[in-house]
Amino acid sequence: MGPETLAILCLVAFFVLLMVGIPVAFALGVSGFLFGYIGFGLNLFNLIPGRIYGVVTNYTLLAIPLFVFMGVMLEKSRIAEDLMDVIGYLARGVNGGMAIGIILIGVLMGASTGIVGATVVTLGMLTLPVLLRRGYDPGLAAGTICASGTLGQIVPPSLILVLLSDITGQPLGTLFAAAMVPGLMLAGLYCVYILLLGFLRPDLAPAIPDAERIQVSARELLARVVKILLPPLALIFAVLGSIIGVAISYNPLKFIGPLGSIIGGVAAPTEAASMGALGSILVVALFRRLTWPLLRDVVTATTKITAMVMFILICAQVFSLAFRGLQGENLVQDMMKFVPGDVAGKIVFLMLLLFVLGFFIEWIEISYIALPLFLPIFVA
Repeated sequence: MGPETLAILCLVAFFVLLMVGIPVAFALGVSGFLFGYIGFGLNLFNLIPGRIYGVVTNYTLLAIPLFVFMGVMLEKSRIAEDLMDVIGYLARGVNGGMAIGIILIGVLMGASTGIVGATVVTLGMLTLPVLLRRGYDPGLAAGTICASGTLGQIVPPSLILVLLSDITGQPLGTLFAAAMVPGLMLAGLYCVYILLLGFLRPDLAPAIPDAERIQVSARELLARVVKILLPPLALIFAVLGSIIGVAISYNPLKFIGPLGSIIGGVAAPTEAASMGALGSILVVALFRRLTWPLLRDVVTATTKITAMVMFILICAQVFSLAFRGLQGENLVQDMMKFVPGDVAGKIVFLMLLLFVLGFFIEWIEISYIALPLFLPIFVA
């Protein structure tokens, strides 16, 4: 049996294990160990320790527990509830106003946490019953929450960008700077779509009824906006400002323009993550919600999430080592030669593949399985 056949069987075995309900990390490790052993014998086990050591000692990946801590702290302190109240005041009689508020909160929570699950769960628990009670279409309500929650994947700081920096070898600050504009554009397109839908089909996204609108004075409304929005925005600027400043020194990005004179670049990405973790504690303390039980729960949740991510990364090393050793990378490159359209066609094919993979596996596995296979093709 040739190595290419073993590589295909390794990939098929991984998806079969997923379909029968085996956790992703175990599916990666079992399929990688099994077919790697068949192809290499005991030599495979001599190579794995070095790869694992490289993962657990990677300085860039130290940002993962720090960003996770920041996100969990903001999520468990229920600051998002206060943000929803402020949006409720501001939305008033706009059709789809509450949905637009959810998008804006998704941007803030995504930029503050970088964790999709935390944002989606928080927004779902807080807003879905409210939207349904106010007559929103169930599909629009659920879609808005999911779409706004996934903004955390692209709006910096994002865990996926931390991993992509490790995989591609690009400076993390450069990736953060490059992802900011597309992330904000995506959020803007969501808002435009909801506004148009509210205008054309007000029955799908009705305005808040007059009886539910809370009448407050302009001064009180301004005070609430400043009190609730200013601390999270300050936290975001503290993290992103320092990181993107470093990105400018690495690779000046023309689209940043006048921001280059404002952002100083005083911290590396991992150091900025520690600033974010400390900043989240200060923000929660400012809201007078910092308690010992809250801190204990945050640390416990952070440990669990970080352990899960790192275990998946370690098992992904086993899988990628076996798949590459079995000439799987050459197999992918040969397959890409049949894709029409040169570079544009290959990009479209990759996007379609990622779209399909997203139905079955998480972004961590996609990043460590698909990207290393296709990256050399686009680099060449």
